[in-house]
Amino acid sequence: METPHSRAADTAGAPITADATVSITVDSPARMGELGRRLAKLLRPGDLVMLTGELGAGKTTLTRGLGEGMDVRGAVTSPTFVIARVHPPLGDGPALVHVDAYRLGGGLDEMEDLDLDVSLPDSVVVVEWGDGKVEDLSDDRLHVVIHRATGDTSDEVRSVTLHGLGARWAGAGLESLVA
Repeated sequence: METPHSRAADTAGAPITADATVSITVDSPARMGELGRRLAKLLRPGDLVMLTGELGAGKTTLTRGLGEGMDVRGAVTSPTFVIARVHPPLGDGPALVHVDAYRLGGGLDEMEDLDLDVSLPDSVVVVEWGDGKVEDLSDDRLHVVIHRATGDTSDEVRSVTLHGLGARWAGAGLESLVA
């Protein structure tokens, strides 16, 4: 269910790349947006967030909540047909770069035209469907996996696993999202 984990040293006490994982149950689209708003408080410029989940799982709803929490300009909608949208900050925070890699077949080479590597240091980059495509952008990234019931169901319950990879996410406060 809802379990925080973190790892900062191996069994001999030597430092290793720290990872952090939390799992959260979300019972409605409104709660998914709320999770996005709470997660936004933990994000900072240079963060790469990868979203994985079936169609209709709630990836864009989560990103909409991130945009609200980051106080960015423009309505956050699915960028499926434009591939990427940049939402500038309304205040002092970073921009939100929202990418939908669903229609992109290749790896990072195909993504290079989007200049994500240029945007990343000053922005929060959120990539839907980025598995196997954007991992090389950063050793430190947050991978969010959203599972939902499939088939003919009206079930709104989602299981969300947030897995922070790299030292950036050790002690970043992901466990505070479990509430």
